[in-house]
Amino acid sequence: MLLRVWKRSHLLTAPITAPRLARLPSQARRPKLSFASFGGATMSGKKRKAPTAEGGKEPSAKQPKVEKAEKAAGWLQNLVKQQREDKKDMKFNKKRQRFLTDTEKIKQGSEGVLYWMQRDQRVQDNWALIRAQQLAAKEELPLHVCFCLVVPKSELSTLRHYAFLLKGLQEVAKDCKRLNVQFHLLRGAPGEVLPGFVSDRGLGAVVTDFSPLREPQQWLNDVKKKLSKDIPLIQVDAHNIVPCWVASPKLEYSARTIRGKITNLLPEFLTDFPPVEKHQQTATRTAKPVDWEETLASLDVDRTVGEPQWATPGSEAGMAMLESFIDVRLKLFATQRNDPNMAALSQLSPWIRFGQLSAQRVALQVRRCGKNASESVAAFIEELVVRRELTDNFCFYNEKYDKVEGAYEWAQKTLKDHAKDKRERIYTREQLEKAQTHDKLWNGAQYQMVAEGKMHGFLRMYWAKKILEWTRSPEEALSIALYLNDRYELDGQDPNGFVGCMWSICGIHDQGWAERPVFGKIRYMNYKGCLRKFNVAQFERKYCPKKA
Repeated sequence: MLLRVWKRSHLLTAPITAPRLARLPSQARRPKLSFASFGGATMSGKKRKAPTAEGGKEPSAKQPKVEKAEKAAGWLQNLVKQQREDKKDMKFNKKRQRFLTDTEKIKQGSEGVLYWMQRDQRVQDNWALIRAQQLAAKEELPLHVCFCLVVPKSELSTLRHYAFLLKGLQEVAKDCKRLNVQFHLLRGAPGEVLPGFVSDRGLGAVVTDFSPLREPQQWLNDVKKKLSKDIPLIQVDAHNIVPCWVASPKLEYSARTIRGKITNLLPEFLTDFPPVEKHQQTATRTAKPVDWEETLASLDVDRTVGEPQWATPGSEAGMAMLESFIDVRLKLFATQRNDPNMAALSQLSPWIRFGQLSAQRVALQVRRCGKNASESVAAFIEELVVRRELTDNFCFYNEKYDKVEGAYEWAQKTLKDHAKDKRERIYTREQLEKAQTHDKLWNGAQYQMVAEGKMHGFLRMYWAKKILEWTRSPEEALSIALYLNDRYELDGQDPNGFVGCMWSICGIHDQGWAERPVFGKIRYMNYKGCLRKFNVAQFERKYCPKKA
């Protein structure tokens, strides 16, 4: 996302984002909780004085002044290129891959190896593509990359998301061409177009990346069923630092239960990347050229949800955003990330959500370049790594990751017990979508998300919890929260967003709190609490729609 994992932050940013420490219902010691999924904000059980420093809002907030520019723009990109070159001989850890077919050997007499790109839409710092190139080079075969473009007939299919995706893929295609790798854009569901493409091109192995979500898992099963039995299908987790199935073989209860497992594995998995190099073998049949503008214009998507100006798609832009975070905002992250008026978040969640930037690369560079901001580095890595990867764990091992039925038993019980509690106010989905509530702070947060494609991480928690308070049932609240998040957040439709909403409304990765109407034992947030944490009036002046 860091991402507060609230990805889309995501994580870390914001939204890069992830959920908090969870416990069984109890009023014992209250641990500090961090909602990484929503955007780098943290929740704590104790009151804290509101920060006095003022700043702009993310992502359009003015950046803190830098007395002297010590490095030229683009320094990080140059540094990373050199780091890759220095690690040309870095070996691939085979624990990152798993065979999904009985066949493991590349089909003899084949004409190439295919990387089926899904979640990780980048060339460099991509373990799945690195592995595919290694396999192709060993057999002296050409290398191909394909992406299956699927546009569901849905309110969630917006210009905002598909423009970011396609413009990022356009950069991927350019990088592939420079490296003598064929890039193919296929139109249609993977199960319908990919097996035939593999057969027609005579490809001898398929490598793909990993997503824990329902639809990509179904695509994988569809392809596996139709793929020729003598062609291996290999999955590489190129999104998580520690592969999801290695970090834990089961559903983890909280950050507390997975933190040690991930931390113990970081020395093995948090390594440098070798470069994807110019491929030596050239394909005899080249890829069909893609008219990117025409492709985007042809998509049946909702164009009323437009592209935000602050977020330029592609790996190069993602690296530039990481550079600015390291140079300007990282030092503020530890103390100011919960203030929506301060530019203290990484803002990396859109690029991480679309796989245009590797979370592993982010972690490496923040660690190396943030030695003068150790407190911020530790807080950021916790969200980027532990809490973000916790969200993949939740979605991978819990099929009901977007349902109230997917919550812990104590949470389901308390929500059911209070489902018929009287609500002081009830709003429809349409009213919420248009920011037509009595709460100026909530309206401002909703407007920020609709207009900019990113709501501040701290406000994502407040925003979702108020939806629970203002709707007829927990089920309706979760449905509306997910709809709004996935329609408008640039980092939406991601594990960070699902877990973010589930944390806020269903207590996932959290603990039971003092019982109250409507919420039961689900953690409560209110307007007065926000007044203690930041300058609410400043945020409302900037974002609250004048007519609200």
